[in-house]
Amino acid sequence: MGIKSHSVPTKVAEYIVLPLSIPPLPSFPKPTTHYLYLRPNAPKVLTADTPREVFLVNVPIDATELHIRSLFAEQLSGPRVERVDFEGARTSVRITAPVAPKGKKRKGDNLPGSDEGNLPETWDRDLRSSGGTAVVTFVDKVSAELAVKEAKRAAKSGREIVWGKGVGEKVAPLGSARYLTHHRLRYPPASSLQTAVDVFLTSFSAAEAAHAKLLSRQRQVPDEEGFITVTRGGRAGPARLEEATEYAAKQAEKEKEKREAAAGFYRFQTREKRKERAGELLRGFEEDRKKVEEMRKRRKFKPM
Repeated sequence: MGIKSHSVPTKVAEYIVLPLSIPPLPSFPKPTTHYLYLRPNAPKVLTADTPREVFLVNVPIDATELHIRSLFAEQLSGPRVERVDFEGARTSVRITAPVAPKGKKRKGDNLPGSDEGNLPETWDRDLRSSGGTAVVTFVDKVSAELAVKEAKRAAKSGREIVWGKGVGEKVAPLGSARYLTHHRLRYPPASSLQTAVDVFLTSFSAAEAAHAKLLSRQRQVPDEEGFITVTRGGRAGPARLEEATEYAAKQAEKEKEKREAAAGFYRFQTREKRKERAGELLRGFEEDRKKVEEMRKRRKFKPM
């Protein structure tokens, strides 16, 4: 937030700078200006919804979905908003059976967690982090383009955009009123807690059973090299530890036999080479002896 100034640019990089007028509050009885930055959403991974999304930066900390809907519907020519996704908002994730990874399992590869059985909220309204972001999804691409166009027009004309206009008492209060009413929300009903726990445990048990079934099926199907995965456990589930040890011993014995066979082959080659060398030496000796005998016969000795 800051004091409204006419020297503020209407655009920074790809973002449109939209000044929002914040009405006086009991805690700060002066009007102020908050600058909201927006542009067409451009994520690294595009989806089917990307053309009808607008990305917001520096969202006011008291922003709710109703605030965003009111901003576009009542002050920016009325494009219809389908939903608003704030940065850091809790989402519900269904627990699923994990897919067995290829290769060696690493420590910490456990079953995934689940937010499907989230505990009930104890606050009736969330606050946003300073400088937070949000993605606004409109009903169609035309509405998203109209929202960006009207925001640019409002920023250039200097038209006053009042934050929270039309919201009134439709959202839960903040400040001291929020804390005065919090004692009624601090302890959720036991039935709600029990339902959340039951949902989580049911989902976790289903995922655990699916994981065991996957391992059981996997140990019966050879891989590309013809090997069958050996894991720990009983026959109904994964293989026993004793079987894994026996399998490893057999593999070690096979490797030893291969090494001995290779060593025997090399010994045979060495022995044959020695025999061939000895034969060559013997033939050379016989040839030299014959030459000496012939020389002796040709030589004439004169008796003394």
